[in-house]
Amino acid sequence: MNRMASELPAWPNTVAMMLQLAGQWPQRPMLRGYRDGAWVGTNWASFGQQVASLARHLRKSGISAGDRVLLVSENRPEFLVAEVALQAIRAVPVPAYTTNTVADHAHILSDSGAAAAIVSQKAFAAKVAQAGALDLLVCMEPDFAQAGLRVLEWGDLVGDAAAPADIMAEAQTISPGTLAVIIYTSGTGGAPKGVMLSHRAIIANCRSAFQLIRPLGFHDEVYLSFLPLSHAYEHTVGGFFLPTTGTEIVYARGIEHLAADMATVRPSIMTMVPRILDVIRTRILFQAQRQPAWKQRLLHLAVGVGRRRAEGTASLADRLLDPVLERLVRQKVRAAFGGRLRAMMSGGARLEPEVGRFFQGLGLTMMQGYGQTEAGPVISAVAPDSTRLDTVGRPLEGVECRIAEDGEICVRGDLVMEGYWGRPDDTALTIRDGWLHTGDIGRLDPDGALVITDRKRDMIVLSGGDNISPARIEGMLVAEPAIAQAVVAGEGKAGIAALLVASEGSDAAAVAAAVTAVNARLSVTERVRRHTLVSAFSMENGLLTATQKVRRHLVIKAHHAELERMLG
Repeated sequence: MNRMASELPAWPNTVAMMLQLAGQWPQRPMLRGYRDGAWVGTNWASFGQQVASLARHLRKSGISAGDRVLLVSENRPEFLVAEVALQAIRAVPVPAYTTNTVADHAHILSDSGAAAAIVSQKAFAAKVAQAGALDLLVCMEPDFAQAGLRVLEWGDLVGDAAAPADIMAEAQTISPGTLAVIIYTSGTGGAPKGVMLSHRAIIANCRSAFQLIRPLGFHDEVYLSFLPLSHAYEHTVGGFFLPTTGTEIVYARGIEHLAADMATVRPSIMTMVPRILDVIRTRILFQAQRQPAWKQRLLHLAVGVGRRRAEGTASLADRLLDPVLERLVRQKVRAAFGGRLRAMMSGGARLEPEVGRFFQGLGLTMMQGYGQTEAGPVISAVAPDSTRLDTVGRPLEGVECRIAEDGEICVRGDLVMEGYWGRPDDTALTIRDGWLHTGDIGRLDPDGALVITDRKRDMIVLSGGDNISPARIEGMLVAEPAIAQAVVAGEGKAGIAALLVASEGSDAAAVAAAVTAVNARLSVTERVRRHTLVSAFSMENGLLTATQKVRRHLVIKAHHAELERMLG
């Protein structure tokens, strides 16, 4: 099926959008998850029935319009059923990461005022129950009990086989400006804040993204979802946008199973974060180093020819070699991704252009996007028929963008949040005269594409007054195969120092050589004067978010002594 031939209808809200499609495509595969050792699918008709049944039962259980409800679940079909059911009765879902600690859940429960929760696993239910006083908890796994807490089982709430006509009729009355969800920021810059997104903001993002990807010409696509649905990007793109194109959403078992799931599910489109792309590229190059020299040269030749073909600069010799290299090299490398992958979207952090071009050279369409939770979340993206990866693309249709005098990127449009939950002062600082002040520094190039320089709060000012972009330097460092992770620091100091994590199979000498190679491409003030190897930044040690973003301020705090030793 090809949805690219028509425009998206003018849906008033996400509930009407999803239920209308359930009526339009009843037998079409919609969602697939892994359960009891097998992949289990949910078609659109089943989705609509479960949403309606759950909505009715949640209302009977006492959940009312405006009530905030914590939603803690790994990526699985039930997540989206729960969210749309809550929205159908005008309750407000509050997605939270499954990796949250009891203290993290306590902050969100207290801040949002949520008195009910829907959770997937009993282990999550126990953690949420410890985090705060609840009136109601719904658990997707059976037989969870907690003294003094009313617990309902998921299976008892979704079995009503009645048609969703009543819920669909009610959905038509939900206005676009109604609060659809509160998504908490990842906390990379401090305590998480609750971002209020309306139905209008989510649908605006869906509509703009639809126009952007039209050149791909979707035909029965399969999307493997592994970024947390509690993150704004996956929430909108994997949760609401891609289903509207008729794409089947398959929920991976977790990042630790990603390689196996790609080989089994054989996705045709995926969303990635730069950290994962860095890891995949490094592993491909590392495995190539174990091969004879001629095979290594063949891989680099295949990538180089593929890049020039994508950029339209292929020579006659390139064009003659290309089909041979496609068969001998690229197809075999892509087989590790399942063999059908044709497009990848990178978001969540800055993608080093060299990394993106590597995958372009392997014959994959690379799309880089930019956004933030406060903007629905996608602001701009590189179109699939463009090969430019030195920008984050033009602002999406319907998005106004301007650069403030200090270089801050400001955007306006239906995608902008309603504000921060319970934080009117923070809201007033962030949204001024209708313009969302993103906190990012950048510029618009002559083609109208955005170039991101850095986070405003992350800019390093050296003792000599020079302004340094840490994101640029860190991106160049992790693009080196020997370096897996990097954080640079130097605020108020004479120069820059780096905390580096070595890639698998790389030693201190290889890392030092990589730093030297990067320094050769940097200005004198940007160069890394000293570096040290440190342990990996991970979710377990609190230095990495669930979407693989480095918590820079916590890394710098954790390694304060090493930085002082290097910088004096």
